[in-house]
Amino acid sequence: MPARSGARRVVSLVPSLTEAVASVDASALVGVTDWCTHPAGLDARRVRGTKNPDTAAIIELNPDVVLANREENREIDVARLRAAGLPVWVSTIDSLQEAFDELDAMFVDVLRWDAPAWLPEARRLWATPLPDRGTCACPIWRDPWMVVGGRTFTSDVLAHLGWRNVFAGRPRYPHVELHEIVDAAPDLVVLPDEPYPFGPADAAAFGGLPTRQASGRLLMWYGPSLLEKPEL
Repeated sequence: MPARSGARRVVSLVPSLTEAVASVDASALVGVTDWCTHPAGLDARRVRGTKNPDTAAIIELNPDVVLANREENREIDVARLRAAGLPVWVSTIDSLQEAFDELDAMFVDVLRWDAPAWLPEARRLWATPLPDRGTCACPIWRDPWMVVGGRTFTSDVLAHLGWRNVFAGRPRYPHVELHEIVDAAPDLVVLPDEPYPFGPADAAAFGGLPTRQASGRLLMWYGPSLLEKPEL
């Protein structure tokens, strides 16, 4: 359990951070988004989504701190909460190293809790990248097609798993045409089950390129999920 002097009322606008906080003290979470699915059965008020949070409900909850993320949450919502006098901590996570550093800062400096035992364990698990296994592409949406680009947490996860992202030189999550993925001829097309729920039937779109289904949580979330490497 966290120290008595630490945060007791937390609103999390980031599913990954919700899971991380709950791993130490789920009872401290008084507000979470509709997308906060882990762990199941959270007893916290739902404050809509990451891009359209119910700021009035969050203010009413009177949290000790609101947890946000630069990529997942809008600057205007952060500004509104701060204008109402709420402390808002905004994480920036574009790599595994940043994930570990930001999580450590969140627990120790922001929540004023002891960091959980799983955090150093996850650091050790990911400390040594796997040997090169070839190139990959990782779509995250279709109609229109979008892929994981450069300077993203997921691209760094793929790199640590031994896969070189063929779109690493592009913006973070670029729109592409399907033929661009096929023409890049990656050794593997990784199909996560979120944010778009890619399934086995989607493999046919890539003209015979090797594909692999993957857990979006293991590829894109930063928290206790980092204790498990996705099989690719």
